[in-house]
Amino acid sequence: MNIVVCVKYVPDAQSDRTFNESDNTTDRVGVDGLLSELDEYAVEEALKLVEAGEGEVTVVTVGPDQAADALKKALQMGADKAVHVKDDAIHGSDAVATSLVLAEAIKKIGSPDLVITGMASTDGTMSVVPAMLAERLGLPQVTFASELSIDGSTVTIRRDGDAASETIVATLPALVSVTDQINEPRFPSFKGIMAAKKKPVEEWALADLGVDASQVGLEAAWSKVESFTKRPPREQGQIVTDDGDGGTKLAEFLYAQKFV
Repeated sequence: MNIVVCVKYVPDAQSDRTFNESDNTTDRVGVDGLLSELDEYAVEEALKLVEAGEGEVTVVTVGPDQAADALKKALQMGADKAVHVKDDAIHGSDAVATSLVLAEAIKKIGSPDLVITGMASTDGTMSVVPAMLAERLGLPQVTFASELSIDGSTVTIRRDGDAASETIVATLPALVSVTDQINEPRFPSFKGIMAAKKKPVEEWALADLGVDASQVGLEAAWSKVESFTKRPPREQGQIVTDDGDGGTKLAEFLYAQKFV
């Protein structure tokens, strides 16, 4: 089974994340970044499926030079090869353009039996790219999987909701997005880290995919950030002395803040 996993390089949540002052886009170069945590579950699930049978796992990402670190992590976990789509014209792309670039990259990779993504990216948390990607590829989408199994030419997932769990079946090839409940991603071993250095990583530009630069980037985005303001520093809390009326003061504070 040949599986393609879409991964994303995102700013580290522990770093001082910000926007570029020049165009109000997310700063992905001047901050520390890493493989999106939710994508680790997608990589792990692909590896488990291949290890249970045969095939290979290809990881693909779209992003600047630093996005190679996301591919590196996936290869260290055990993926077989990687594709990095990078082009200056992609900067500022929205979900619509990102799904276009990913779809064309997957078509160029070949005809995978399965495309796996995370349920969302930890920076955007929109959860819309998997559906858009499935539409562009003409594949059935089975999303938000907390359990996944393959039986011959069908894929079955369990989707857990607030009130019930659903079982969804689709024929292969298909696209599946997975949640953080589906598995426990492995840590790269020393052997995996060393092996990753020899695994192939291809770099493609928009021209290699036949994508016109006018279809992507900030100018083609359906929405833009008009302005941003840095969060003000945290203020010192107010200390209230309880002189017998502490409960009343607490209730008044909660009422003033519209908590009650």
